[in-house]
Formats: sequence, C-alpha cells, structure tokens
Amino acid sequence: MPHHTYNKKEILENITPIIENTAMRCGVIPIEIELSKEDARWFLRIFLYSYDHDISIDDCEKVSRGLDNLLDDLIPFKYYLEVSSPGIEKKLKSEKEYIIFKGKSITLKLKKPLFENEDKTFICKILDYNQNEGITIHRFFDKKDYTIKLDDIASANLYDDKIENNDK
Repeated sequence: MPHHTYNKKEILENITPIIENTAMRCGVIPIEIELSKEDARWFLRIFLYSYDHDISIDDCEKVSRGLDNLLDDLIPFKYYLEVSSPGIEKKLKSEKEYIIFKGKSITLKLKKPLFENEDKTFICKILDYNQNEGITIHRFFDKKDYTIKLDDIASANLYDDKIENNDK
C-alpha cells in the first residue's frame, strides 16, 4: 500500500465551515475539532458546546447524522467520527474558548505566580477576553480582578461549579 502524507491543516480548514454550519443548524457550537491518527486509525473528534443547555447524546447524534457523507469527499481516508461534549473539566485550548466560556469558572495554572510566595494555580472566573491584553479574571480567594496574558498561562481548565456549590 502506498504511504500517503496528508495535509492535516488543509483538511481541517476545508471541513471546519461544514462542521460549524451543521452544528449551528442543530443549535450547538463546535468548540474543538481535532483530526488525529492513533494506531494507524484516523479519528475526527468534534466537541460541542451550547450556551443554553448541557450537550446531550441527542445533540451529538444530530450533528453526526448531519455530517454523514458531507465530509467523505474532503477527508481522503477512512476515519472514525466522534462527536461529544467537552467534559466537565475541559482544557481551554483556543482564544475562541475564552470568549465562549466567559462568565464560567476555571482552574488557571500560571507559568509563574502573580505574586511572590503564591500558588501558581487558582480558581477564578473569566470576565473578559481581549486579543491584545489577554484574559481578565476574577480571582476568588482575594476577590480581585486581574488581566493575564495568554503567554503567561500554563493551562486553563473549566472548573466544575457543581463541586463548589455542594460545599456551601
């Protein structure tokens, strides 16, 4: 069998608008589209989000069915489609996600602490996002707002508010 090299970036650029349109018709947003090869198999993973409801199996099936055959001409190899919700503690990977998850709590891990002798990791709420400034957050433990450049962030994960609310 001849060995092909595929331009993953090009394929993603071609399929993203179709996935976005299909998801929008189903009333959801694709926050992450990932094409990866694992053990000689290709996987196209689409993570869905909605502003007004938790993503259901029904949402995932609607998007899967909506995409049925639409992508086959654009993806030149056999692939497995997985459509799911991002999971409770999803890692934020793109600038778009800081906008989508505005108002949500996150666990933020910085490359170095904001102040000396402080923890690099803390829970905060995303207040705003600006391409030049970075993200503006409200830090719970000192009840102050800070703006942090994306370059200073080691990782950001959604924080499950449900855990916090049970403690009260």
